[in-house]
Amino acid sequence: MARPVTLFTGQWADLPFETLCAKAAEFGYDGLELACWGDHFDVQQAAKSKKYCQQKWEVLMDNGLTSYAISAHLVGQAICDNIDERHKCILPEYVWGDGEPEGVRKRAAKEMITTAKAARKFMDAKPKDGTTWGRKPAVVNGFTGSSIWHSIYAFPPTDQAYWEKGFVDFAKRFTPILNAFDKLNVNFALEVHPTEIAFDIATAGRALKAVKNHKRFGFNYDPSHLAYQGVDYVKFIRDFGDRIYHCHMKDVWWGHGNGDVGVFGGHTDFADARRFWDFRSLGHGDVNFEEIIVALNDMGYQGPLSVEWEDSRMDREHGATEASDFVRSVDFKPSDIAFDGQFDR
Repeated sequence: MARPVTLFTGQWADLPFETLCAKAAEFGYDGLELACWGDHFDVQQAAKSKKYCQQKWEVLMDNGLTSYAISAHLVGQAICDNIDERHKCILPEYVWGDGEPEGVRKRAAKEMITTAKAARKFMDAKPKDGTTWGRKPAVVNGFTGSSIWHSIYAFPPTDQAYWEKGFVDFAKRFTPILNAFDKLNVNFALEVHPTEIAFDIATAGRALKAVKNHKRFGFNYDPSHLAYQGVDYVKFIRDFGDRIYHCHMKDVWWGHGNGDVGVFGGHTDFADARRFWDFRSLGHGDVNFEEIIVALNDMGYQGPLSVEWEDSRMDREHGATEASDFVRSVDFKPSDIAFDGQFDR
């Protein structure tokens, strides 16, 4: 069978969980990738209460939905970042605290470990459905932040020793987190993305090396964050196939605009007509999803294809419905025979 198609709820956090479940079913999705904000998934409650987890599953299953992952991008961003006032609006109050940067980073790391506990309890509470998925590692998608992202342009002149300190800092902060994930049989899937410790193929490899190829550190593959940079987003799959723990389906276009704004964005808002690149609803951008599906099949990925829907130009309900259909149209089961194997019959 084709892979399940899920909807990431992060861009829908304004809707109550029950409302979104009903809509996702109507849109044609098999399940939800639950964001840890809004009322979609409360990390603290899930970590403490089996009943809370069971209630989430009841709502999901009443709507014919399932779930394979939860996502903690916002808290993850604060673990390695240089903290400033922007972080306050994306963090729970108990993580932000008094806003002192190192305190924020430490509380964010603690919350990420709690998130692993919550993910494990949530997946363990999943009603038995005859599949083996419940026995697989739970998956927490997220960000890491980065202490060196601000130095991306290498000016003032920046040497490798400076950047290496950033990877050392990442490893120092994340290795204890990954060790805690390991004890719980949970994988952390970094969404490779500008502003994170890994934002392309080169830095993804360097991040893996920094944590000594820890088995709990992998990737939430998302081609949209690679393509407009000029990174080979299909090569990423082939280079890191065994580390792709989750997959986002998200489109982007590039080479647009009026020439005023380049790849760095020009401090413009999304949907500004001057932009060189912008996120688009699936099928409306420039990403070649057929090549992605072929590569995922070649590498044996059988997890969900999760739609992260972002397009400032389009009504989101129209887009989400269209995106569900689009993913099903491009996904296909790999062959279990050689097409020329019958010639000697």
